[in-house]
Amino acid sequence: MLESPDSIRNMPDVKEKVPLKDPGDAECGSCKPETSAPTRDGRSGPEDHPACLIDSVEDVCKPSNKTGTNHDFHVEAEVSPPSSLEGKVKETMHNTFWDHLKDQLSATPPDFSCALELLKEIKETLLSLLLPRQSRLRSEIEEALDTALLKQKAEHGALNVPLLSKYVLDVMTLLCAPVRDEAVQNLENITDPVQLLRGIFQVLGLMKMDMVNYTIQSLQPHLQEHSIQHERATFQELLNKQPSLLDHTTKWLTRAAADLTTPLLACPDASDSTTVACSSPNEAANSPEPLSPTMVLSQGFLNLLLWEPENEEFPETLLMDRTRLQELESQLRRLTILASVLLVASSFSGSVLFGSPQFLDKLKRITKDLMEEFDSRPEEAMQTVSEQVSQEIHQSLKNMGLAALSSDNTASLIGQLQSIAKKENCVRSVIDQRIHLFLKCCLVLGVQRSLLDLPGGLTVIEAELAELGQKFVSLTHHNQKLRELPVSSSLSIDTPL
Repeated sequence: MLESPDSIRNMPDVKEKVPLKDPGDAECGSCKPETSAPTRDGRSGPEDHPACLIDSVEDVCKPSNKTGTNHDFHVEAEVSPPSSLEGKVKETMHNTFWDHLKDQLSATPPDFSCALELLKEIKETLLSLLLPRQSRLRSEIEEALDTALLKQKAEHGALNVPLLSKYVLDVMTLLCAPVRDEAVQNLENITDPVQLLRGIFQVLGLMKMDMVNYTIQSLQPHLQEHSIQHERATFQELLNKQPSLLDHTTKWLTRAAADLTTPLLACPDASDSTTVACSSPNEAANSPEPLSPTMVLSQGFLNLLLWEPENEEFPETLLMDRTRLQELESQLRRLTILASVLLVASSFSGSVLFGSPQFLDKLKRITKDLMEEFDSRPEEAMQTVSEQVSQEIHQSLKNMGLAALSSDNTASLIGQLQSIAKKENCVRSVIDQRIHLFLKCCLVLGVQRSLLDLPGGLTVIEAELAELGQKFVSLTHHNQKLRELPVSSSLSIDTPL
């Protein structure tokens, strides 16, 4: 016997921020739903840390850490690319099931066995979307889709699938989020009963995922507090057993305190625009006030964005956040390159051309498309960027009837863009300092206030900076709360905190 779709009662395989698959287009089975196993993000810590610390922290803290620190966390159904072998196999099985259902309903007399199972699934999904106070609607659904009654009608050949589907659509209209209104309305135009059932399963899968994410968001404060308390207890228990487990954390905070009392060397060509309303980290050196734990911790997190991959002395208390910090560091580095390219391009394209949003978007697209190549082959990537940016500026100036770049200016533009591949490039160094200063301001003033007074050269990446700043602040504040615990008293830091 052919198999039915995966049960939408069970949570589908999920991961963060991926396109939603068709939850109703599930795999075939004996009209009995199968359970999908959730995927697991297999992440491990550096080998130099004690195995007991890594294992304990990962096993106990990972779920709460992910949901507690990421305010944008949500689950989406995992989808296989249509061109992949898995995607093709699933699509074939889905089509086979729905074709089989069509043959059953078209037979004489009709065979309603699989249709009954689907209606049972739909009923249970609708009931799962109800709030506790919707008792009246719950009773109506249970009566209209009563399994025993529908089975009796099927045995007498009187099961009206189109009429039942129409009732289901009416209930879905009441329960769906506004974002799903159009999808439900589109189902009302489907006349084929099999295609209608298939569409109902699709939209119900989306509605169930909406409910899951709504629940996660509503529980976010509780999840965050649970994450903090859970991680505190875990680290305190480990620290009680082996006090030396936090040696790397001690060195990390000691270095952060030392950095706050050491003057910061600026790039020789850096302009005065690098100074904004938010004070820079090294100003603490001239301040008569003693360093506070918050200042040291904030500087420590800024230092983590410059962490060398080969440095094995990563803070033990941040093992669970190491991958997230590496992602932030990668995002910061790419924004530095992007802003550097745009700053150089602006000096050659002129205010009229650079003031065009379409032109700016094209330059961003050119640079972003080559970011992955930049990580492995920076010189080759910047050579391609310089050529494409030069061509875009030349063509855009021509289209707007403006004077084209001279051969000398073109050569200078290409040369300056290519030099961005070097870490010591002054434009790149200045932009990097300004982004770090922006992140420092985010910790002190908040993201929105920091965006009001961006250093020069960063306004063109304001949206990207807002995203980076929010992620960085969220992660830092979460760990600041974690440090408000007795564990900190076990750290021996020779610099006053």
